[in-house]
Amino acid sequence: MSIAQNLQQIKSEIPQGVTLIAVSKTKPVADILEIYNQGHKIFGENKVQELSEKHEKLPKDIQWHLIGHLQSNKVKYIAGFVHLIHSIDSLKLLKEVNKEAIKHNRIIDCLIQLHIAQEETKFGFSFDEALELLSGKALEPLHNIRITGVMGMASFTDNKNKIHIEFKSLADFFNRINKNCSENSNVKLNILSMGMSGDYKIAIKEGSNMVRVGSAIFGNRH
Repeated sequence: MSIAQNLQQIKSEIPQGVTLIAVSKTKPVADILEIYNQGHKIFGENKVQELSEKHEKLPKDIQWHLIGHLQSNKVKYIAGFVHLIHSIDSLKLLKEVNKEAIKHNRIIDCLIQLHIAQEETKFGFSFDEALELLSGKALEPLHNIRITGVMGMASFTDNKNKIHIEFKSLADFFNRINKNCSENSNVKLNILSMGMSGDYKIAIKEGSNMVRVGSAIFGNRH
């Protein structure tokens, strides 16, 4: 199937209310335009440099999501246009995003990344650390960021039961934290971002309302 057909197939399988991010990392502009021309305008990139270059070359009504690990010293390159940062894994990074957002006179939406996989390679807060951040006072001075939800990545495994358990743990946390952190005016939790090409159907079953799908749309990376 073509890229456009893959996209339509996946869209037909995703319930209403679930946002599909087409992960276009390493993919050429022509491939992105193929599904942009189908009316899909939400794309995700892992690397700041690639995201910046594609933003320059592609239509300006695209919503760009930064879904990969973000270093503080690279925030400035995307602060003017990024729609949502999925990978906030420290208060230091949030402060940097806020600082750069002020320069552009905008509020940048962010997701807190939780470490749910039983793999040491993944970044993110523990549940306790995230709870402390979201229900404490540290966010109060950061008027140019808005925490709109949480993101997590399951273990890279064929064990579907393990993936279910990891996603359920994040969904349970999301539902619990929503009751506890309404005090902060810049915390409005409505996004539960979990699920990628290999496990998005499981993620949706466990409550995800935003999935990040790359190879299932664009084909495997060479």
